[in-house]
Amino acid sequence: MILQEPVRIRDFVIAKNNWIYAVVSYDNEPYIWGFLRYIPDKNGERVSQDGTRFRKVGFEEARQLMHKSRHYRDGLCAIPSEDIAQLERPRQCVERCDDANVSSIVDFFESNGISRRYMGVTGSRLVGLATDSSDIDFVLYGRPNFERGRDALRDAVQSGVLPEIDTGMWRRIFQKRTPELTFEEFVLHEKRKWNRGSIGATYFDLLFVRDFDEIVIEPRGTDDGFATVRATVTNATYAFDSPAIYEIEHETVKKVLSYTHTYVGQANKGEVIEARGICNEAGITRLIVGTSRAAPGEWIKSCTLLSHNGTQPG
Repeated sequence: MILQEPVRIRDFVIAKNNWIYAVVSYDNEPYIWGFLRYIPDKNGERVSQDGTRFRKVGFEEARQLMHKSRHYRDGLCAIPSEDIAQLERPRQCVERCDDANVSSIVDFFESNGISRRYMGVTGSRLVGLATDSSDIDFVLYGRPNFERGRDALRDAVQSGVLPEIDTGMWRRIFQKRTPELTFEEFVLHEKRKWNRGSIGATYFDLLFVRDFDEIVIEPRGTDDGFATVRATVTNATYAFDSPAIYEIEHETVKKVLSYTHTYVGQANKGEVIEARGICNEAGITRLIVGTSRAAPGEWIKSCTLLSHNGTQPG
């Protein structure tokens, strides 16, 4: 397959064996780095347009299946171009959109000054495997557009144009993410992110992808044991990326990276954070949070935020 432009996170790869992968890296030369999300299953609940049945695989099962693949590398699959049957990009999902709920979200952001060429929809809708209960994973490309989108959501909710996310939905999100935080701590962090919203009865996540001129590759590095750090964030420019990046002021650890969506946008510049993850050496020492999707025993929390709200000392 000849690619017209670089592959980015939130794209999806359909391999020739019909395994469907989410692209999880900006560094996709000479292979595309993917994590397995869907596999064919005659008893699967999800049905593609051509009638093939699929099922979604959980994190641990996906790792086990990928481990058996000849493309397995370091917990992911490194997929060569000759094994790709189809590449799906979130922008295509907006271009061919026939979903009224997605159209409402597109119209909202377009009315707030964001061109639809910087919008996309990823996840199950992108690969035609959404169910009635599937959330919408809405993508904005480029940091200026993403920040404008967050501002638009905040302003619309605060002015009453869009509804606030209610406690029931926060409970649902909390149970889905299963973070190493109390429910109260989780909601405190989430409410200020403005990366989730509802339009009518439609709930959606707002996801960031770097524009092509913003892409900088994070090296993979070598893992070197778990640690807990407490430090001040000096740069949170790409706190909503994947991985989320927090540069910190610390004697040994220079960055905290989160590979789980739970901890994107978790802290702002100038805040003190506590983070637990695995140390990773890549020229500098980094702390990696999200060695699994739910990341048990790993976390990022803003001590500054919690202290100001009386949840724990600063």
